[in-house]
Amino acid sequence: MMSNKKLNKADREAPHSHLIQILSPVVFVIVWLLDSFVLQLSTILNSFVPLTLRIILFAAFLSLALALIFLSHNTIFKDHGPSNELITDGILRRVRNPMYLGIQLIYIACICLSISLISVGIFVVVAVLYNWMVNYEEKILEQLFGEEFLEYRKSVPKWIPKLIIK
Repeated sequence: MMSNKKLNKADREAPHSHLIQILSPVVFVIVWLLDSFVLQLSTILNSFVPLTLRIILFAAFLSLALALIFLSHNTIFKDHGPSNELITDGILRRVRNPMYLGIQLIYIACICLSISLISVGIFVVVAVLYNWMVNYEEKILEQLFGEEFLEYRKSVPKWIPKLIIK
């Protein structure tokens, strides 16, 4: 087992994760805006789903996303750096990756507002990239925290939050 005190924040992240997290939303927003409001190549479903419902779904997903990001940020970064202990309290008792989940829910919120099928395709690629980053980072956590992390991983879901905690 490697010493958790020797790894800084960058050593605990997947390679190129910052680039992925910068480029993904830029590409998504450009494609989503162009398809949704200019070219309208794949927005056929907008004529079947009322705008009011799309706005309600957008607001609901965006609110949930921002809450997850806020709660996870306050839990993970309360000490302003990588923890030398496995953090399993707060929102991390319900879901292992609340910040990444919150970010992905922002994409879903945008898709709900204007149902661009091309944007759905881009979101699928983004979701696969985030899952790759999580898998990579969880291997590091397993090396750092061993059995403690394995037990945590068994009891807390990766993506879908537990609503009831025993």
